[in-house]
Amino acid sequence: MGNFTKWLGAGLGFTLGGPIGAIIGYAIGSVIDSGVSVQEYKSEQDDYKRKTKKRPKVKSSTSGDFEISLLVLASVVIKSDGNIDQRELDFVRSHFIELYGKERANRAFKLFNGVIKNEVSTRQVCIQIREHMSHSSRLQLIHFLFGIAKADEVVTASEEEVIRKIAGYLYINDRDYGSIKAMFYNEADAAYKILEIEKDASIDEIKKAYRRMAKKFHPDRLQDIGEEHLNAAKEKFQSIQNAYEKLKEERNF
Repeated sequence: MGNFTKWLGAGLGFTLGGPIGAIIGYAIGSVIDSGVSVQEYKSEQDDYKRKTKKRPKVKSSTSGDFEISLLVLASVVIKSDGNIDQRELDFVRSHFIELYGKERANRAFKLFNGVIKNEVSTRQVCIQIREHMSHSSRLQLIHFLFGIAKADEVVTASEEEVIRKIAGYLYINDRDYGSIKAMFYNEADAAYKILEIEKDASIDEIKKAYRRMAKKFHPDRLQDIGEEHLNAAKEKFQSIQNAYEKLKEERNF
């Protein structure tokens, strides 16, 4: 790979092709700098297509793929309410600095500024992601998107609607979606929703639900998307533990 993918650290895999590749190509054309050229990107994209023509489709992704997927989907969420809020942009930038360090984050955010100007087919992008990315990684994307939507302290109805639509396209079921959503809302029954159980669940059902959810959302299931994304995965895992501890205290077991 050339200069374009070097700054991504882990490089790119499936996101060099398909609709996401086209979006990134457009973005590069609008934010050309000394380290990136359109011709170089097109050359890398063509090389990727040639190499993958003979390969069977597999669910495999890299840290770079996860980063690019997050950039594209974040642009969809931020534009969903018709207002590009500076607080949300600042959240994306600070989040990327926390994940990747200042230099890599600056390059990513420059690319993001190009992506956000482009019209995105959410369905086509999500189809490409779900064909190559594991279920655990797709759940993590939804978690990140809620964090971005809440950066201005309120998740608007339009933002929640588009995240739900993205979740549907990514084949994330309503229970998993509701669990992640509940992590960002201070509702009385949030702990039950996070553990995907009803309020009248028995103590045994609560314990079983916790074990099931702890296994499903364990950070070890996200090794393919890179170490830099695991801290946020641990936060999600901690939300599950906190929900369980809250119910233990309420139910006195």
